[in-house]
Amino acid sequence: MRAPRRTKRDFLRLTDLPREELLELLERAAEWKLLGKKGPRPLEHATLGLLFEKASTRTRVSFETAAYQLGGHAMFLSPRDTQLGRGEPIQDTARVLSRYLDALVVRTFEHAKLEELARWASVPIVNALTDASHPCQVLADLQTVGERFGQDAIGRGDLEVAWVGDGNNMANSWIEASIILGFRLRIACPAGYDPDPALLARAGTKVRVVRTPREAAAGAHVVNTDVWASMGQEAEAAQRAEKFRGFIVDRALLAAADPKAIVLHCLPAHRGEEIAEDVLEGPQSAVFDEAENRLHAQKALLELLLQESMTG
Repeated sequence: MRAPRRTKRDFLRLTDLPREELLELLERAAEWKLLGKKGPRPLEHATLGLLFEKASTRTRVSFETAAYQLGGHAMFLSPRDTQLGRGEPIQDTARVLSRYLDALVVRTFEHAKLEELARWASVPIVNALTDASHPCQVLADLQTVGERFGQDAIGRGDLEVAWVGDGNNMANSWIEASIILGFRLRIACPAGYDPDPALLARAGTKVRVVRTPREAAAGAHVVNTDVWASMGQEAEAAQRAEKFRGFIVDRALLAAADPKAIVLHCLPAHRGEEIAEDVLEGPQSAVFDEAENRLHAQKALLELLLQESMTG
């Protein structure tokens, strides 16, 4: 007889975490960073599935490493490895994988596919990136901001964050972070490349869309950017390069920010395009701390979700 499971929780968007739980998770991520490989193994015998329809470096490696360091095991599944790639219905795949796995981490294109998997799965579903949001990345970003400015600064909501570039999935997740935590966020993007209008409406006056990078960066404590053409948008690369001309995070733009401002980029970066080489490698860059923190933030997230859903 199969053992019963407790009620499962999914992590599809950052707003799936209430404010206090988000702050506690960030504190726990900082603890995991200090513990390193010598921490407890709360997910002994747990198996994590990684169902990825998009290529990945940081997301795949950080989740596989997190599962191992927490005492569990990770299994990578590409479209070539599953019957989803041959047209098996989502509801069938979700129910079958739920019989084998303790959680499923999904990296896909359409957010609706992620929601459908979550609807049918009886184990936690974690969003490892969709076209609509990238909440795991912003967890690591918030951890990095807390390291530089203090965890209490995040909780108080008195930081100013600039986003420069496409109003993409990352911009959407930063808006959700502002909705939860209350910090001010200015998003600079060309007309026609705005973030999700429904999220902007929810955010109210704390989030503003502007049309020049300098207006976004003025006085900001965090200056954040991403590639102009994300995966799946390669055919638009030339058009986007023209539209985003001037939307580069360089030394001139940083001069408008707070003197202690940090620079974030979720990587991979196109040096000389959306971010200057000397900024990415400069003293204000927190990019590689940010990349490392994917591991620690995701350990805290998996611990939270799986300890709630696994049998005692």
